[in-house]
Amino acid sequence: MILIGIALVLLAVLGAPLFAIIAAGALIGFQRVGVDPMIVPMEMYRVSEIPVLIAIPLFTFAGYLLGESQAPRRLVRVTNAVLGWLPGGLAVVALAVCALFTAFTGATGVTIIAMGALLYPALAEAGYREQFNLGLITTSGSLGLLFAPSLPLILYGIVAEQPVDDLFKAGILPGTLMLVLLSAWAIREGRHLRAGSPRPRFDRREAAAALRAAIWELPLPVLVLGGIYSGFFAVSEAAAVTVIYVLVVEVLIYREISLRRLPGVMRDSMLLVGGILIILGASLASTNYMIDAQVPEKLFTLVTAHISSKLTFLVLLNVFLLVLGMMLDIFSALVIVVPLILPIAAGFGIDPIHLGMIFLANMQIGYCTPPVGMNLFIASYRFEKPIVMLYRAALPFLLILVIAVLVITYWPWLSLVLVR
Repeated sequence: MILIGIALVLLAVLGAPLFAIIAAGALIGFQRVGVDPMIVPMEMYRVSEIPVLIAIPLFTFAGYLLGESQAPRRLVRVTNAVLGWLPGGLAVVALAVCALFTAFTGATGVTIIAMGALLYPALAEAGYREQFNLGLITTSGSLGLLFAPSLPLILYGIVAEQPVDDLFKAGILPGTLMLVLLSAWAIREGRHLRAGSPRPRFDRREAAAALRAAIWELPLPVLVLGGIYSGFFAVSEAAAVTVIYVLVVEVLIYREISLRRLPGVMRDSMLLVGGILIILGASLASTNYMIDAQVPEKLFTLVTAHISSKLTFLVLLNVFLLVLGMMLDIFSALVIVVPLILPIAAGFGIDPIHLGMIFLANMQIGYCTPPVGMNLFIASYRFEKPIVMLYRAALPFLLILVIAVLVITYWPWLSLVLVR
């Protein structure tokens, strides 16, 4: 069995599809213990019976529609008109816009590519240092993963069997903490802009014009999140409302996406969804085998034999998740690792909602952590800069985010107060 495990790992390293590796492991495992391997496709079919799952394709499609329209430009214009006059105002705008965009699209790389084209030249023109600009856009690309309706939040709820609306509430304060700390750094940078770059003044006419231009898109977060948090919408209902609203606004009112382009946008968004769902289906079968084989119990026994302190376990968990975030995309990590660490964390008295915030916050940082964080390479390609330059640019932001993760990890109240 060890040789089979090594062979599967080597196949994964060589580029074999992850869902095939997971499913093969489950098939071999069930075969070894004398269970009919037909249970694997049965478990994969069980994905279709999860009610909240419909929210994933709907929110993804809505996010792609927004990304294909001029909505990001209008959002940048509004926030810049309202906040740009503050010290570091444009940098704070960049953080807020990237967080919101990532929350709706669920894809950090898309945020860097799409928003970087708008924000990088704007920051440079405003007088911010190049290294600061690169670090800000690279790290803020994954900043929205803790905010609703982020796909990783929904997927964690499915895998960990936790209420998704509770996870949406739990992510508000931890996500805001990260935004506030990075905004404080941006304001500090804004006070030291290069000479000849005066801070813009607040312009009522520009603010009014920007608000009028985005009048149809500004109510969207309030409509969706307000409906979920108030209990008026279930998560899947909120996803349906979001798609209909975005379709009407972008296709019929602004007319920035033609009916001819709709099938292409839908195809692109469903490619992401299909990849997530097939990995999720295979992981359900794999999780079922691991439960039958008592893998979580054995792991818990192994961990507690060497670790008796909850504090020590959390330290090691943070280190493990940071490394995992560098090596694996967040969707794969969720379906593979969460079923293993969930019972171990429960044994140390860690709330599963709090564990979700720890997991996602660490994975968010892992995207930007040298030497192999995915967002570093995306930003290097997008801005045509040496990867070593991206390492240096991201470090100050990473240190700030690590401080935020430590607060999230060791202060459970921050994640649980709005839920409990």
